[in-house]
Amino acid sequence: MEKKAELYRGKAKSVYTTDDPTRLVLLFRNDTSAFDGQKVEQLDRKGMVNNKFNHFIMTKLEEAGVPTQMDRLLSDNEALVKKLEMIPVECVVRNVTAGSICRRLGVQEGMELNPPTFEFFLKNDPLHDPMVNDYHIRSFGWATDEQVAKMKELTFKVNDVLKAMFDAAGLILVDYKLEFGVFEGQVVLGDEFSPDGCRLWDKETRQKLDKDRFRQGLGGVVEAYEEVAHRLGVKLD
Repeated sequence: MEKKAELYRGKAKSVYTTDDPTRLVLLFRNDTSAFDGQKVEQLDRKGMVNNKFNHFIMTKLEEAGVPTQMDRLLSDNEALVKKLEMIPVECVVRNVTAGSICRRLGVQEGMELNPPTFEFFLKNDPLHDPMVNDYHIRSFGWATDEQVAKMKELTFKVNDVLKAMFDAAGLILVDYKLEFGVFEGQVVLGDEFSPDGCRLWDKETRQKLDKDRFRQGLGGVVEAYEEVAHRLGVKLD
């Protein structure tokens, strides 16, 4: 598989075309950003950790019946994936209150949510990813009703699988975001699942082991990601 031109450069990943029009290469860089790119740093090993972490999670989800864009690892920092027609909304599930929901609703961090909450957000950095609902998605043609229903179904299936897996590793899956696309007519999980896009706390101490360490200037970001990977059994070396 030959990597060709850079198709897209995001805040932490680059996407490349290949000699197969149905496949792309994801390059996980060491770039780390927060607050819509206002805070940016280079963190050694982060790209490698996120790439292998993402491959591990996507493999587990595939085994549980969740279709993903993952094909295989290509190198420490690269993965081969299916080329999806991305749906421009993020699906966010919250099992515990943290982050923006606390600011929006004036609730305390750390409240267990039963049932978990589900929210849609439009992927638009200049607009700071505003929250939208099913009616917006339908009216603006971002996805069909059937695709919306499938995204919700798959997002909660991911929650069932990963909550149990992280719990067994002594971790709380606080919240996470997912992105979906369409491949050969099927709604498929795309982008990535890593500590960059979810919140993970130690069950006993409530220590934050995710990107909030970067957002809040707590330090030890990559070390926290590696700790989570180690607990799950992800092979990094």
